[in-house]
Amino acid sequence: MTALYTPQYLWDLVIEALKETDPAEKCRLVNSLYDDILPHIQFNETEDFPQVVPTQDIAGIPPKPHLVAPKDVPKRSFASEEGYAATLHAIAHIEFNAINLGLDAAWRFGRAAQQELGEGAVFVRDWLRVAREESTHFTLINQHLITLGYQYGDFEGHAGLWEMAQATAHDIWERMALVPRVLEARGLDATPVLQEKIAQRKDFAAVRILDIVLRDEIGHVSIGNHWYHALSKQRGLDAMECFGELLRKYRIVIFRGAINTNARLQAGFTQYELDWIAQIEQTIKSYLK
Repeated sequence: MTALYTPQYLWDLVIEALKETDPAEKCRLVNSLYDDILPHIQFNETEDFPQVVPTQDIAGIPPKPHLVAPKDVPKRSFASEEGYAATLHAIAHIEFNAINLGLDAAWRFGRAAQQELGEGAVFVRDWLRVAREESTHFTLINQHLITLGYQYGDFEGHAGLWEMAQATAHDIWERMALVPRVLEARGLDATPVLQEKIAQRKDFAAVRILDIVLRDEIGHVSIGNHWYHALSKQRGLDAMECFGELLRKYRIVIFRGAINTNARLQAGFTQYELDWIAQIEQTIKSYLK
């Protein structure tokens, strides 16, 4: 093995990609480190993984779009050209943030996965794969947005997804529970509904892009489910009961309308678990009113 293909070299590239603020350059860096470098890397010791403290947050945020609170994102009519473009922009924004989420999970929690499960290498490869696929999603959506006369950064966005990443930066178990299994899994529910609306506009190219996104996101949620359950077992925790406690702790309601049961089952949820979550959420909704 040459000096080039060392874990430290990989982490230098991951950090560079995380810090990058230009979306196109971030995608290029992610694609290169996953396609060209990661296949040659061998992880052997715990020291092959970075030691990151919870307060470290190096994710690069572009100067545009302008970020506002979720409640302050302007609501635009899907029927207008601008409103439709804003909808696609919102998806691109989610995908861009998801690139950072994949990179951050690998960089931040690889050592914890090695220490707790002895599977740091598998964990890192999983989450760098997620970052690579999110890079593809972002590029596809942004390129399509350009054909409509807009591009990423033209509309406002919010930082809700990254705020949850920051809130769970202290614990690999909480991150696996709440980012892929909650925030990313919401996309499994929302995408088919959105595709139906887009098909009514006869933008079938966008529908096909979302087919790719949905297929890959099932895999991403499945990865999160795998690591959440593995960590729960290792820690001697009841995965379902503790997940309910996390939903209460963070005052989270998962289901917001139609539930894509088939996609969630493919992603590693069980029907029993989905029914149980729905019951738990009734109690959460009662005290959120």
